[in-house]
Amino acid sequence: MDLTLDHKALEGAHETRRYFNKFERIIGHLNKVAEMTAADGLVLPEEVPILHAYLNALANTFTALSYKYLMAGRVSSQLPSLLSIDQQDSGFPVYQELLQMANDAMQADKHLKSRPTLDTLKKDMIRHILNEHSTPVRLQFAASQGLYYQHLSNKALFWAQNDPQAIWQGNVTRDRRRYLLHWASYDSQQNIPTIYLMDLEDTGKTALPRDESRWPRAQSHLMAQAVNSLKMLTIATGFDRDFDDLHPKRLRRFHIGPMYSHTFTEQTGPLRDVLAEASSSTPGTDWALAWTMETLVSERVETERSGFFGSVEREIYQLDPFLSADQDGNGLTEQHRSLILPQKPFQVLEELDPPGFSKVRKYVVGPSGKIISYR
Repeated sequence: MDLTLDHKALEGAHETRRYFNKFERIIGHLNKVAEMTAADGLVLPEEVPILHAYLNALANTFTALSYKYLMAGRVSSQLPSLLSIDQQDSGFPVYQELLQMANDAMQADKHLKSRPTLDTLKKDMIRHILNEHSTPVRLQFAASQGLYYQHLSNKALFWAQNDPQAIWQGNVTRDRRRYLLHWASYDSQQNIPTIYLMDLEDTGKTALPRDESRWPRAQSHLMAQAVNSLKMLTIATGFDRDFDDLHPKRLRRFHIGPMYSHTFTEQTGPLRDVLAEASSSTPGTDWALAWTMETLVSERVETERSGFFGSVEREIYQLDPFLSADQDGNGLTEQHRSLILPQKPFQVLEELDPPGFSKVRKYVVGPSGKIISYR
């Protein structure tokens, strides 16, 4: 299947700036939403700083891309490509944009050393305007690319793959250590940022982050399984069986998106009418962002034989019995679906009351920026 059929290139600087301005406002609300999920008991307090770090990195990634495409359409010979977004399934930039950004980051320092400083470019712009009486387009482009490479060099960014990190949570017993693992990915098919958290018990001889044999293999395994199409049960049981002395007790996955916009995406179903009406009555409020949290929890441990005399622990996970085998939620203990949206589309959504939205938590952004949670 050709996934590029859902891709859309944003035409010119004006449309690109509108897109990034909209996303800047949306992402600016996510840290508060993460805190509210903790207040609602859906996220543990120690998980909030981790979510903040990934969300801030995502914001930095969007800022970097906004600098890269600041002059899109005005310097075609120097910036031949336009920003491509997934207008059907995510509303986010396509996966290839992040791959190219990672390649650019590897050469950022080289570019910065060979370019004039921003102060020098500003002086040259003023000189050009006074002498030539025209817009210094090429100098503006040079400045935007300098800001892009500075961001790649100096900021923590959300990459296509963000490798697992381990945080020690104390010892259960002398020979059993607890860790909170976290990692993230930008799904290559759905073009959606995804964050993973795993509560893990380690019974190995060497602490996991110091184990030169197990830790690189565990990191590689988890990143290879960081695919949105894989069920949580598949990820957890596969890890549990591949590492006899690592015991995943709980796995969480946060899907940040899709982003729906009447201006930039082609949504179907009730949201299409909701955002169209909101856009016609209150410009700038034609958006909604999905925030989905999936959880898989170990219910008990069973012991099975390993070799002639040994035995290993295997996790048995608690599954929601009300989710049928053909539903997306199968393989989960629970799922919490949320929608972040401005006040106007929320009012339209409440008036239309379409089926399927009654169990979705709504985080409503008021005109002042205050967010209120509704069930």
